[in-house]
Amino acid sequence: QVQLVESGGGLVQAGGSLRLSCAASGSGFSINAMGWYRQAPGKQRELVARITSDGSTNYADSVKDRFTISRDNAKDTVYLQMNSLRPEDTAVYYCNADSTRWYWDRIERGVEVWGQGTLVTVSS
Repeated sequence: QVQLVESGGGLVQAGGSLRLSCAASGSGFSINAMGWYRQAPGKQRELVARITSDGSTNYADSVKDRFTISRDNAKDTVYLQMNSLRPEDTAVYYCNADSTRWYWDRIERGVEVWGQGTLVTVSS
């Protein structure tokens, strides 16, 4: 089974930067698209950025000019570089992956996996 582990969250001052990492581990799987979502208290979880296996990206309008998503396919790792952080960026950030599970006799596509979340707090 696939497990996603996020790291890099923390407390930063407005205008500062953070880099989040998410590494997939386990056996019998492959990773397709990966993305970052975030959820603030009282708000719905929203897409921040997404990247496909060939490197195509899309971003939420609120972060498009400030955040950059990238991935290292060899390491099954996705990154989110966050610059010019604002207090409204404060949220729990979740890593997401679309994966394929490889069994001995079959494959299962479209298996969605979520990380445990990492808290990003941006102070004024």
